[in-house]
Amino acid sequence: MRYWAAAKAAAGTAEEPYTAATLAEALDAARAAHAADPEFARVLMRCSFLVDGDPVGTRDHASVTLAEGGTVEVLPPFAGG
Repeated sequence: MRYWAAAKAAAGTAEEPYTAATLAEALDAARAAHAADPEFARVLMRCSFLVDGDPVGTRDHASVTLAEGGTVEVLPPFAGG
């Protein structure tokens, strides 16, 4: 899982591994791992996600399957775009 901008700051790292079958599971695990910092969960609520380069958009995160060794990009809103 790769974090960008405010998500990176809230996570305290640029990336970390995940073990999950769906995006919802990966995000739940990330929230649990960073439970000591409530800002992380707040930032995730505003983020958009790319899974292996494809935008998740408004799809239910439980329906977005993750491939083993894939990449989840966590993108908070950016100024001007």
